[in-house]
Amino acid sequence: MFNKNLKLVIAALIIAYAVYQFIEGNIGNGISLILLSSIFIFLYFRNEIILLSFLRMRKQDLAGTEKWLSKIKNPEAALTVKQQGYFNYLHGIINSQTNLTKAEKFFKKAIKLGLTMDYDLAMAKLSLAGIAMQKRRKREATMLLSEAKKLDKNSMLKDQIKMMQQQMKKI
Repeated sequence: MFNKNLKLVIAALIIAYAVYQFIEGNIGNGISLILLSSIFIFLYFRNEIILLSFLRMRKQDLAGTEKWLSKIKNPEAALTVKQQGYFNYLHGIINSQTNLTKAEKFFKKAIKLGLTMDYDLAMAKLSLAGIAMQKRRKREATMLLSEAKKLDKNSMLKDQIKMMQQQMKKI
């Protein structure tokens, strides 16, 4: 895994060499080098380790997800701000199975750093609401549930929100 700035430097060097190839008359080489540099630019915005972690998460392999995430040693240097949000979001999901206090910390940090998709933000707030409900913080849980409901535009979390509201009435 490359540092995020190193990816941009590599892409710039490849583009510079592609321009040289265009000047020399090697159009095919130049085009292929431009395509090669686009891979590094893509990986700047979408980190390869985070992508592989999401693939593991899709298969509900939490151990595999954690294994991929452990390959990122210094998230601040290797990831952009949004990627750091998803890094913490994935850690929050993994820790929500075992350690709620740690999961709460990760979810709060993910929300603070920001998540690109509204669905992910809604899911993070819903998880935080569940943690707050288990810790008997009803006011915080109600507020987080209403925020999650606003963010869930496609009604994908509608059932989970209703179920949590029903459980909150029992508290």
